[in-house]
Amino acid sequence: MTEPTELSYTHGTSTTPLLGDTIGANLDRAIAAYPEREALVDVESGRRWTYTEFGAAVDEVALGLLAKGVRKGDRVGIWAVNCPEWVLVQYATARIGAIMVNINPAYRAHELQYVLKQAGISLLVASLAHKTSDYRSLVDQVRGGCPELRETVYIADPTWDAFTAGAASVPQDRLASLAGELSCDDPVNIQYTSGTTGFPKGATLSHHNILNNGYWVGRTIGYTEQDRVCLPVPFYHCFGMVMGNLGATSHGACIVIPAPSFDPRATLEAVQQERCTSLYGVPTMFIAELNLPGFADYDLSSLRTGIMAGSPCPVEVMKRVVGEMHMEQVSICYGMTETSPVSLQTRMDDDLEHRTGTVGRVLPHIEVKIVDPATGVTLPRGAAGELCTRGYSVMLGYWNEPEKTAEAVDTGRWMHTGDLALMREDGYVEIVGRIKDMIIRGGENIYPREIEEFLYAHPKIADVQVVGVPHERYGEEVLACVIPRDPADPPTLEELRAFCEGQLAHYKIPSRLQTLDAFPMTVSGKVRKIELRERFAEPV
Repeated sequence: MTEPTELSYTHGTSTTPLLGDTIGANLDRAIAAYPEREALVDVESGRRWTYTEFGAAVDEVALGLLAKGVRKGDRVGIWAVNCPEWVLVQYATARIGAIMVNINPAYRAHELQYVLKQAGISLLVASLAHKTSDYRSLVDQVRGGCPELRETVYIADPTWDAFTAGAASVPQDRLASLAGELSCDDPVNIQYTSGTTGFPKGATLSHHNILNNGYWVGRTIGYTEQDRVCLPVPFYHCFGMVMGNLGATSHGACIVIPAPSFDPRATLEAVQQERCTSLYGVPTMFIAELNLPGFADYDLSSLRTGIMAGSPCPVEVMKRVVGEMHMEQVSICYGMTETSPVSLQTRMDDDLEHRTGTVGRVLPHIEVKIVDPATGVTLPRGAAGELCTRGYSVMLGYWNEPEKTAEAVDTGRWMHTGDLALMREDGYVEIVGRIKDMIIRGGENIYPREIEEFLYAHPKIADVQVVGVPHERYGEEVLACVIPRDPADPPTLEELRAFCEGQLAHYKIPSRLQTLDAFPMTVSGKVRKIELRERFAEPV
């Protein structure tokens, strides 16, 4: 009788229970345990708060919201770059049971109006401007189409000062009485996923979802009250506000904001000045930091760990992050907004191959499986299929969209990620692509990640993205979009093909090459492959 094949299913066991707190109650625990330790530092403005001071500032904003008539379940929008006020609004809304709605700072009027209306936002907190966007003007443009929007408060503006001054009109003990009315299963956050087709969907997340996920991500990389976490990633995304902010405060660590938006120089200066022990980023951020003129002059010796997520990390980049940035315990995380976000994470002592060849193994209290996308049947280990995840981290649903929720979360409460993956014998998972990114050339399935990983080793290539574009005969062909190391000496298609010859199967070798200065990116740092496909669908 043959041995049964082990299936691509695993679950994270732990003797440590999940947290049953609300976010406000958990913050109170940190304040009581670490009253004089720093909780938040804003490098640009020089402002800093101990946990006691941070708690008082959160309470002031919470009382200000109550003074404005915000009640449990009301939606409060936050449309701002990274700043201390963003963090205060995050914890203040959680304190009173309001639902904070994260709005992408890059949104223009049409997108802003959609989110304000779809979420039913009654109060909006906004920056005054971001890059070329005048936020006050954009809000004025859409206000007429958003009947539920009562008021907008602007950060670094007299409206913010008036808003916080309003806190004095509400008795402080209102917060304690409200705390007794909140459940950890209440919705506390709506995050809009980047819609590649149609409008974005609002993933609705509870205290239990995001507090536990931040806690377990931080626990997995050994956070204590000694840690100082540098966050150049955007707060509007789970990476910043869950893995960053909640990951820090649930362990008594310090949140360090290096700049309002990503700046490689400001990031390295913040690590050096604040003696940060942890640094977050997507691979393109780490690449920008490593390639910064004078990189070697920064003292990064305080770093020990950090998180890289958002897209696969090239081996050479990981070697430099570990060796030159002192991040020996750097961790790779995999997740999605709808799962709060992290399901899989590498461990502090994993080797280089596991940190670059996989996205880690399942976190405690979570299940993952790999299924046949057509049948839903769990596949044997080593076979590629759709990655599904289940557990405390799966969202409550898409806000006011039950049909869309049912398409993503099945009757067994499994979240279908849309990612193609395979599970190794040791339980570690490799992402081989998005189901929709897979290239099908003449009947052959091609996973862009494999080709990208190979091309990263080309001496003339700094960064590369591979996409499928239409081809009359084969259905699709392979296009390599590259950012050259030296813009004056980019690789030619002939050089690229010669580099691949004998190393990759012939059908995987790019037949088209496009040289770019930069890739189109989402605000959270992911490359917009769909835009590359659309832009270069026709040969130039």
